[in-house]
Amino acid sequence: MANKLLVIQHVQHEGPDLIAELARERGMAVQTLWPASGDGLPRPEACTNSIAVVLGGPMGVDDRHKPGMEWLQRELDWLTSWHQQRRPVLGICLGAQLLAVAAGGSVQPLQVGQPPQRLKELGFGAIHWIADARQEPLLRGLHPSTLALHWHGDRIKLPDQATLLGSSLHCAEQVFRIGRHGFGLQCHVEISGPSLERWIAQDRDYVISALGADGPEQLRKSWQQLNVELNRGGRLLLNRVLDRCCDALDAANATANLH
Repeated sequence: MANKLLVIQHVQHEGPDLIAELARERGMAVQTLWPASGDGLPRPEACTNSIAVVLGGPMGVDDRHKPGMEWLQRELDWLTSWHQQRRPVLGICLGAQLLAVAAGGSVQPLQVGQPPQRLKELGFGAIHWIADARQEPLLRGLHPSTLALHWHGDRIKLPDQATLLGSSLHCAEQVFRIGRHGFGLQCHVEISGPSLERWIAQDRDYVISALGADGPEQLRKSWQQLNVELNRGGRLLLNRVLDRCCDALDAANATANLH
């Protein structure tokens, strides 16, 4: 049976973009579920051929405690079970935060300076690899840094079993793995041009609050200059993640067959 990409999407304008494209190039089916709209999530033990991708959204992990957000707590419970069974998963932005919390970490506001001040990290910038590529298959052959889109105001406090792989100037916890099955990207390397326009339209006030009145136009100009490099680096990194997830899927199924 061919492997499947199980996409957990939270809002209409934040889709899997390049991740789904790369999965389809591998012959994988792509299934999208919408927990906020009432979609149920499958039992992890029944997903013997699935790699989960948990996408981003404007909500925060702690919003699960608010009225009307009970679905987010159910999703976190599901992701906790998925992680505990060592099923392969990639979390993007909110998804990375949920994965970290599912594994025992936490999320807090992104702050810089002394005294600490809140920061919205938004725009295109570098991710620098801080792990030894000789010991990290995910990083072998990659350049010392890669370009990504940042669009967040929180940071992740990683669980003890996580390994930090990449950081940005303002936020250390940008790329990490948990064991050999869980991968988190606080940043975005999957985004397409049409999606960027949708993000700007949906989150215009957030963009302006972070970058000023000309923030939307800044993002468009940066995309025109950088999208080829972003796509190239994104393809390399996401293909590596999918490779590792496929390995983890084989390992999880082999373990299940022993019981």
